Amino acid sequence: MLIYNITTKVEHSIAHKWVQWMKAEHIPTIMETGKFVDFNFAKLIDIDETDGLTYAVQFFAEEKHDYDQYIQLHSAQLRKEAIDKWGANFISFRSLMEEV
Repeated sequence: MLIYNITTKVEHSIAHKWVQWMKAEHIPTIMETGKFVDFNFAKLIDIDETDGLTYAVQFFAEEKHDYDQYIQLHSAQLRKEAIDKWGANFISFRSLMEEV
């Protein structure tokens, strides 16, 4: 099982609306691609929140091929939609992990 992790720091001013958007729109859209079988959405705690709140969403793919297709076919457009909606009020980094 592969885990596609996206960690995002969100400015306090948009955090509540951003979380609502993630739950109602962005995560469902990613899941609708059919490339992931499950996800987990969490808020990081016990860290410095001076510059904003930090969240992690993990998408679970059964095969590397599924992840690769998501990146090739969907990732750029979905990133653009997030930037168009939230501008510079957030920053994300992505990683791919393998369950051991």
